[in-house]
Amino acid sequence: MERRLAAILATDVVGYSRLIRADEEGTIAALKTLRSDLIDPKIAEHHGRIVKLMGDGMLAEFPSVVDAVRAAVETQQAVAEHNASLPEDRWIEFRVGINLGDVVIDGDDIQGDGVNIAARLEGMAEPGGICISGKVYEEVRDRIDVPFEDLGEQAVKNIDRPVRVWRWLAGDGAALAGPIEATLPLPLPDKPSIAVLPFDNMSGDPDQEFFADGIAEDIITQLSKFRSLFVIARNSSFSFKGQALDIKEVGQKLGVRYVVEGSVRRAGNRVRITAQLIDAVADAHLWAERYDRELDDIFAVQDEVTQAIVTAIEPTLGSAELERARRVPTGKLDAWEAFQRGLWHVFRYKRDDNAKAQEFFRRATEIDGGFAPAHAGLAYTLFLSVMLGFGDDPALSVAAAYEAAQRAVALDPDDAFCQMTIGRIHEMTGAHDAAISAYEKALALNPNDASAHYLMGWALVFSERPEEGLQYVDDAIRLSPRDPRLWGFLTSKGMAFIAMARFEEALAWCRKATAQPNAGVRAHFAEIVALVQLERIDEARQALDRVFAIKPDLDMNFVRNVAATMYPALAERYVDGLRKAGLEA
Repeated sequence: MERRLAAILATDVVGYSRLIRADEEGTIAALKTLRSDLIDPKIAEHHGRIVKLMGDGMLAEFPSVVDAVRAAVETQQAVAEHNASLPEDRWIEFRVGINLGDVVIDGDDIQGDGVNIAARLEGMAEPGGICISGKVYEEVRDRIDVPFEDLGEQAVKNIDRPVRVWRWLAGDGAALAGPIEATLPLPLPDKPSIAVLPFDNMSGDPDQEFFADGIAEDIITQLSKFRSLFVIARNSSFSFKGQALDIKEVGQKLGVRYVVEGSVRRAGNRVRITAQLIDAVADAHLWAERYDRELDDIFAVQDEVTQAIVTAIEPTLGSAELERARRVPTGKLDAWEAFQRGLWHVFRYKRDDNAKAQEFFRRATEIDGGFAPAHAGLAYTLFLSVMLGFGDDPALSVAAAYEAAQRAVALDPDDAFCQMTIGRIHEMTGAHDAAISAYEKALALNPNDASAHYLMGWALVFSERPEEGLQYVDDAIRLSPRDPRLWGFLTSKGMAFIAMARFEEALAWCRKATAQPNAGVRAHFAEIVALVQLERIDEARQALDRVFAIKPDLDMNFVRNVAATMYPALAERYVDGLRKAGLEA
């Protein structure tokens, strides 16, 4: 039995059955033309051999992985250019998978695990996209200027061990090899853009991390209220915490011109804060200052830092707008500190931290009952305890969350966080109109808040308005491109396309979501629903197995509870998808 090492390329047509049903003769003719004019010449140009055609699919082998990847990328780009001149319903798009492996020679055919893996990789690719194995990536990473994104290890049907998968996305063009996040600068917005990095804790006391984080977060909050600025969300700017930073690179990764960094040193009742503003594009320092103050003056320092930043980058802002941007903080620093400790714990998204966050938020409300954000923080933490399954009595937690959220809004209806929090409670109970109203108020108060954009998008998708919801989710991703909730943003896009019955696109976005290292079960649910709608039941069952690995106690009651906030037709599609994938009633 003859064997050899080869680069194997597998392709198929996206939605071929749909295209055939719509126009059998036209589809077959168009596919033949694409193959003869574009695909076959590219494969020959890069020294490949077409092994066989399989209806809408094709298998080819190359002596070089570099040639295989170049052929795939150039072919996908050529097909995309060809499609651009046609109506969307006549597009023929391909998925491509490439593997490097040992193959068995069977006449003119090739067989073996190397071929099987290439076929499975093709199934993971997005329309117009390419997935390659880790072996292929290691061979090409330093040899061609094509960006690939690491999807991690993936379970592959009938293959004993997980396969490391990397993907190229259509439209990325040429760039340095490596993950997309690290190599593709985001375009600058059309107004002054800024990111505030987490301030360094110089106190030598790890317990003071929350204090340094709180200073930076409050500056972000104040800057975000200026409509003339584009401010990156806390969750993305704080993703650089603890890293040695190249400010120019930070600006490129977040897509901003300006970056603020600083440090906090606390000793007794004294605090020293340093801050500097850097033009990341020009790599130039614009402003720097040091503040030595009593802790009682902490809010005045925050206002001074904010005003200095705004003056440096947007001198046309009037004093009246600056005054409106200043929130009125609690006059009792102990309440603010308890609130910041609560935030520090709640953003860790763990059971014990959730319980501690509730304790700190309650302490803040006891110290200063008029401090609205503390009540909102308590409501948000109770909401999370239900969503993440931390609480023993969900109904009691929902009632307590609603009470705390109402209190927060009554105390300060002009606080965006308070409005978002009560919106989430409304949404949990299926009151979408009330939720959307709250999110509209939050966006009016803080147009730079990624969370408000995301939540508005989610609520619109579940209220039979998915096209509107998509734009809000896209805005959230741009405002917080490194957000730990990115899997949720991407899942929202997937659900929007499911709601519009555009299941190929839905699957593409759902798989982006499930590729995130911290993806929650909702991302996997959405992927399963999309696969079932595409009649790819075997893949849906495999996806369900991955959910059980995350949540062994999964049952249909949990799925129905998740679906309860969706409009009826979408909820039915959601539940039916999990059932057809094998989840028992």
